[in-house]
Amino acid sequence: MRPVYLLVAGAISAPATAQTVSVAIPQLKVAEYHRPYVAGWLEPAAGGPARTVFVWYDVKKGGAEPGTKWLADLRSWWRKGGRTMKLPADGVSGATRAPGTYQIPLPKGLAAGQYVLNVEAARETGGRELVRVPITIPGKGGTAKGSAELGTITVR
Repeated sequence: MRPVYLLVAGAISAPATAQTVSVAIPQLKVAEYHRPYVAGWLEPAAGGPARTVFVWYDVKKGGAEPGTKWLADLRSWWRKGGRTMKLPADGVSGATRAPGTYQIPLPKGLAAGQYVLNVEAARETGGRELVRVPITIPGKGGTAKGSAELGTITVR
């Protein structure tokens, strides 16, 4: 009896399992390619404050025009809370990425419920794109595909 009780108690008290986000940045055939600035954030589906999961920008650029200067080009993220973030943010900020697919863990300890993962990209001399993926914590992921600046965004 005791082992069954422990398994049930563990299942009830266990925190939501962290999921992984896969972000694809496509290779674009353009004359002047610049790596995009990319931000990802979670919002409760029913509304509420946004939580930044990652933001990739030119973290090493300093001087009169630091890399943070162009973060406002990530317009949706900027309005949802980017402008009030103290950057670089430990565990969230990172350098821009070359074309490829990248894995990012969702924050641990998210409350169970319905969320929307937003991923936005902006590129110098390029375009802007926002991809939204509805997900459920714990367990149910989702997939959405960008059309230009972003490839497939998957939550598992």
